[in-house]
Amino acid sequence: MAIPLEAQLLLLFVIGAFVGFINILAGGGSLLSLPLLIFLGLPSATANGTNRIGILIQNIVAIAGFHQQNVLPWRISVLAAIPAVIGAIAGANLAIDLPDDRFKQVLALTMIGVLILILADPSKRLRENPRPMAGGRLLLFIAGFFSVGVFGGFIQAGVGFLIILVMALTGFDLVATNAVKVLVVFIFTIAALAVFVINNHVDYLLGIGLGFGNALGGYIGTKFAVKKGHAWIRGFVIITVIVFALYLLWDSLR
Repeated sequence: MAIPLEAQLLLLFVIGAFVGFINILAGGGSLLSLPLLIFLGLPSATANGTNRIGILIQNIVAIAGFHQQNVLPWRISVLAAIPAVIGAIAGANLAIDLPDDRFKQVLALTMIGVLILILADPSKRLRENPRPMAGGRLLLFIAGFFSVGVFGGFIQAGVGFLIILVMALTGFDLVATNAVKVLVVFIFTIAALAVFVINNHVDYLLGIGLGFGNALGGYIGTKFAVKKGHAWIRGFVIITVIVFALYLLWDSLR
């Protein structure tokens, strides 16, 4: 039995709110929204493209929230966004034709790597011994965000964890990292979404329904990210990584 359109939109709004909250604090929320869009009958490529509308709307709200609270480092965000956009265009073009089953295992292993990184808290060590981001460190930062863009353009799900990994190299705490993340994701999502639009892989109505939920969750997430601080976000990220990594491993091996 087909699900009525009104029920689909309501379901997408509710799940979208939870997804938006998770995406702002850690990442991986698309692991919920992508399967839901496929469950509602969208082909995987169209679900992938439609999900970008929600991400885009969510990050508009989140950027405004972080900017109002004066925790958005614009300079480092723009520097990260440039290579990410180039990578996202390449990744989105790959996603149009290629299946993503193998990438689930890659993402799960990446999450485990990020979990180890967060438990070690290298960003805290870098803050205690600050160094200018230049030379090899700058090249690694640019290459890292190019990789973030490729992965984000291809599948999106879990890209927040990769951004945390790259941002740890700069010595930012997780509050600043999440502020940078929303701006970078917003910019490269525009580029990736354009690729899906050109190839007719977007359902605009379902995407907007998801987007309204994402926006609400993203707004709430910015308040938690700033008020709860680094330690609370670190704990939330650890729990989220474990849950989504186990899900991905199970889903890719069944």
